[in-house]
Amino acid sequence: MSTILVISDLHIPSHHQDAFRFLKKIKEVYNPDLAINIGDEVDMHAMSFHDSDPDLPSAGDELKLAKKYIKQLAKIFPKMALVDSNHGSLAYRRAKANGMPAAYLKSYNDILGAPKGWVWHDELIIKDGNTEIMFRHQFKKNPLICAQQMGMSVVQGHFHESFDVQYASSPNKLLWAMTVGCLIDKRSLAFAYNKTNCKRPIIGCGLIIEGQPQLMPMILDKHGRWINELR
Repeated sequence: MSTILVISDLHIPSHHQDAFRFLKKIKEVYNPDLAINIGDEVDMHAMSFHDSDPDLPSAGDELKLAKKYIKQLAKIFPKMALVDSNHGSLAYRRAKANGMPAAYLKSYNDILGAPKGWVWHDELIIKDGNTEIMFRHQFKKNPLICAQQMGMSVVQGHFHESFDVQYASSPNKLLWAMTVGCLIDKRSLAFAYNKTNCKRPIIGCGLIIEGQPQLMPMILDKHGRWINELR
């Protein structure tokens, strides 16, 4: 496998309005062998264990919106590996908290109207040439510690304001840890909690080409729109 695209934290339907065009352009330019959505593909704000904003759609209306956008994303990526995450799994977490057995629940594909080519995983481990990589929605703020502990490179999302690659070497191998930012619309009411944070979300995604990590920021203009170029 030579090129892997890593998408994270779309939080549909609270995703950036240019996110799909950005991802489509990356697919056209890099033609990835595998697309991995590393979690929080949907937001499910109304089902959160935290207080929800009454000015946002209800849980049912939010799901209807999400399914519309999932259908659009599936046209770009009819096959995709997805990683379980805290927002993406809210339907199951809510059910468990209220004593509902898993046997009563639909699959992710049925809930979201996703194609059969979308497959969810707790985590993924992929060997790309001489590089072994673990994909998980969240390790910790400094994922390089996990890479060193496990002896393999790691990729995570979850931390919207983090967009970096760190390296560590040993006598045997070079390890790296990549955090791939997000693709949210920071102006959405779903992210109002971040208004007082001095850090802001970094919009972009990650690529792994021949086993080596590369960050791909979505460059925005002064109005917060994508400039329609990859840099």
